[in-house]
Amino acid sequence: MNVSIPNILDQIIASIPLFKPELALIIGFIVCIFMALFIERRWKNSTFIGCVVTLAFSLYYLIDQLSTTGTGFSGMWLVDPLSTYARLVIICSTLIIAIFLQQRHSKNNGDVYSILLAATLGMHVLSSTSNWLMAFIGIEMVSIASYILVGYFSQNKVQSEATMKYVLFGSVCAAVMLYGLSLVYGLTGNLDFQSAAHLQGLMDAPEAIVTLALLFVFTGIGFKLSFVPFHVWSPDVYQGAPTAITAFLSTIPKVGAIVLFARLYQSWSSTAFYFSELSTWFIIVVAVVTMLIGNLAALRQQDVKRMMAYSSIGHTGLLLMVVFAYQDAFSYLLFYVVAYVIMNLATFIFIDQIEQETGSTSLLSYAGLGKKMPLLFTAFTLVAVSLIGIPPTVGFVAKLLVFTSTFSIFQSSGDTGPLLLLIVGALTAVISLFFYFKIPLYAFLRNSDQPITDKKQVSVLLIIAYILTVLVILLGIFPNWLMEKVS
Repeated sequence: MNVSIPNILDQIIASIPLFKPELALIIGFIVCIFMALFIERRWKNSTFIGCVVTLAFSLYYLIDQLSTTGTGFSGMWLVDPLSTYARLVIICSTLIIAIFLQQRHSKNNGDVYSILLAATLGMHVLSSTSNWLMAFIGIEMVSIASYILVGYFSQNKVQSEATMKYVLFGSVCAAVMLYGLSLVYGLTGNLDFQSAAHLQGLMDAPEAIVTLALLFVFTGIGFKLSFVPFHVWSPDVYQGAPTAITAFLSTIPKVGAIVLFARLYQSWSSTAFYFSELSTWFIIVVAVVTMLIGNLAALRQQDVKRMMAYSSIGHTGLLLMVVFAYQDAFSYLLFYVVAYVIMNLATFIFIDQIEQETGSTSLLSYAGLGKKMPLLFTAFTLVAVSLIGIPPTVGFVAKLLVFTSTFSIFQSSGDTGPLLLLIVGALTAVISLFFYFKIPLYAFLRNSDQPITDKKQVSVLLIIAYILTVLVILLGIFPNWLMEKVS
């Protein structure tokens, strides 16, 4: 087939307006590397400022794209409301993580901001493509950046061991996924999973090979989402990494991965492709197992970061339930994603603030602190209530929307799968009561002889956490504020 280079160049040039937010990130990435090498020594925090300016430009271009829909780069780049709103969540969350890093690791960390921008670019790719090759590039960009971020601040054997586990497990998952993609391309000759030709190629191929190839592909997505059985790296890495990096890992990469997974499931469901029914049961089984293992394992944890790691695994099961309930109402998906990100970022900022005061992330060290830091622990308790899904919080509304949509699917189909999701979802919400309420239990109802005094210092991070806590309540009482924006 003859390919005209001028036509390719014209296509690339015509696609650039759809790629402006990502161009800002690419330029900012290069500028931040330059600033870290040559300017950071003379002008402290210059790289941080460069990162914030880059995110601001990307945010500006994204807001400009809110009413834009289209495809670019020969159909490999998608711009639609789901993509744009997901990238807005990613950018705003990355800005909070950048501030988190600057407040807690202000010395010799100029390189971190360029890595953070590279990870953000990878998540944008995941949110804005239906092309398997682009998806793989996005996953690898996020993964490699995450390896570096986890290892960058390693100061002891435990942190180094966590980094090695993360890198080794991630590398194996990437290799398996790439092998699966090679099989998919060999069977279809097409890498756009939303195209009719790709779907037809999968339907014409032998079922055993297609199933094996797609299970290999799900390995890479499972690693990023950390659902069972690809969750084994999470607890050690979450506990061993600095809290700012843990906050990043537990929230932002999941946004891009869940949007990609939702696009994939939507393109296959309600088609004649035999794997569409199999993928439905795959999501149901994995979601059920992930919710159960994540929440049951969290019950036994005495370290708050490790407990939140298992909690995050449990919430991944709920995210898969959101994908199942998603269908065409992407506003449900975005609402849950926004709620999840707000709750988790606030939680890890509170954990970090307490760690700064006590030097520990053990639940035992929280004993009696509620009387010494009443505002912090009251806000922390409200966020924990939202994570459980108790009204009047955004977590309650998010779960209610998902459960309602899943129940509607059960009523219309009569299948046992949606009913199983509802039962396990409700059961794990009750289970989560017992470990989330350990936080106020130790803080307010246990006594301690530790001479801890609240420093009463105004912290930028705490102000952000309190704002997020207020959003948790306001979006729980007035969910239409968000639903009207994303619907």
